Amino acid sequence: MSGMNPSAQDLSALDPAACYRVVQGRDRRFDGVFYTAVRTTGIYCRPSCPARTPALGNVTFHPTAAAAQAAGYRACKRCLPDATPGSPAWDVEADLAGRAMRLIGDGLVDRESVQGLADRLGYTPRHLNRLLLRQLGAGPLALARARRAQTARVLIETTDLGLAEVAFAAGFASVRQFNDTIREVYAMAPSQLRGHRRHPHGPHGTVRLRVAVRTPYAGRALLDFLARRALPGVEYVDGDTYARTLRLPHGHGWVRLRLPEVAAAGQTAFAEAEFWLTDLRDLSAAVERVRRLVDADCDPIAVAAAFAPDPLLGPLVARDPGLRVPGHVDGDEVAMRAVLGQQISVAGARTVATRLVREHGEQIVTGHPELTHLFPDAATLAALDPQTLPMPRARGRALTGLCAALADGDVVLDRGADREETRTRLLALGGIGPWTADYVALRALGHPDVFLPTDIGIRDALTSLGADPRAASSLAETWRPWRSYAQVYLWHTLAGGPPAPEEGPSPCGP
Repeated sequence: MSGMNPSAQDLSALDPAACYRVVQGRDRRFDGVFYTAVRTTGIYCRPSCPARTPALGNVTFHPTAAAAQAAGYRACKRCLPDATPGSPAWDVEADLAGRAMRLIGDGLVDRESVQGLADRLGYTPRHLNRLLLRQLGAGPLALARARRAQTARVLIETTDLGLAEVAFAAGFASVRQFNDTIREVYAMAPSQLRGHRRHPHGPHGTVRLRVAVRTPYAGRALLDFLARRALPGVEYVDGDTYARTLRLPHGHGWVRLRLPEVAAAGQTAFAEAEFWLTDLRDLSAAVERVRRLVDADCDPIAVAAAFAPDPLLGPLVARDPGLRVPGHVDGDEVAMRAVLGQQISVAGARTVATRLVREHGEQIVTGHPELTHLFPDAATLAALDPQTLPMPRARGRALTGLCAALADGDVVLDRGADREETRTRLLALGGIGPWTADYVALRALGHPDVFLPTDIGIRDALTSLGADPRAASSLAETWRPWRSYAQVYLWHTLAGGPPAPEEGPSPCGP
């Protein structure tokens, strides 16, 4: 926590003195980075909790809500510490803890058990448990339990679902386990929590909730980026609302999302989301994927501090604080669309993708005339003859080759993947070059330190700012470890907003 930079925190060695200074200052930037537990009350809080600051001798600090719960503390009813944005370190770091937290957040433990999580990460369950205890203060079961408790509270307070439905939707194995966990974590029965509704609830079958995002947050810029790429039938944008269909582990659904237009640092900001799901067990996965889409856990203060001295980026960040890297809800879809758009305009890529959706996407009933299809899955496109696709044959072969690797599991594009290994596997595929692999890393894997020096938008932006585009790679070296955000700031300088990354002229392999 040196220098009071949230993303610089070592989760395995919290400095009590530094943490206590944060609590005294009620600094919102550290909400979700660590948790404060008070021995005299048995309660744990977020650092910004407005309650009276306890004496240093009465508090302990924990890297996760699960660690505080495992130590016997209950969640504060005033500041709701389990409902904070995630730690920026978990989203940024490519280490075991970050990968594990992203997969647990997506519900992998609930679907495939700890063994499934261990298999994805390449460890035995016992060794994984030992490593996570050391780094995060809790093992995978405790971390998944804390996630289930948070999901259950959201459902209890924001929907009219029966409590038994809530239990299974949140991932609990039984109603008894659900009741015991809620009482232990919140010191209230589920029926008592239902009496503490905090948000309006939607009609039966829909779930409305608010996704906390770190500030400053420039939601309008992200919405504009998504609007220019929206595929008819799969996505639509109406005013300040973005909606799209979702392919999920147990079924499908849709989300309608309203982003905060501009939220200044220090404010509390939320993306308002409405979900409709064919299987409520998918709620945790759906929420996690929306968090990826809107880059909710980014640490914009750290990004701004890194760029402030830079003569090129410093003025851009001061003018437009809080720009986000546009994520995605489906890594496979990002990769397929990146190949579709190699070396053509965003409009051309959108036309080709729309045709594939119409001809090969699964048609679904959503109740919304604008949302009619899921984007085609990898197995469907892998089975097509490349010569029949509406694109050059080389690109068609690249697309079907990529889809075959995705369908077979040779390439996995979610936030639990090892980023460097994934890049190597992508580059080994025919027709996939550095530009495509890095664009996939930027949007599908949430890599914070990716730069596309051959991208035509980057070259145009640098030229307009008086920099030599031929020096793009060397310039970007000074922007580590946030080169992905430098990329977004440069795109944003162009008239009409950032161009399609699909316009990048980089050769994409043989």
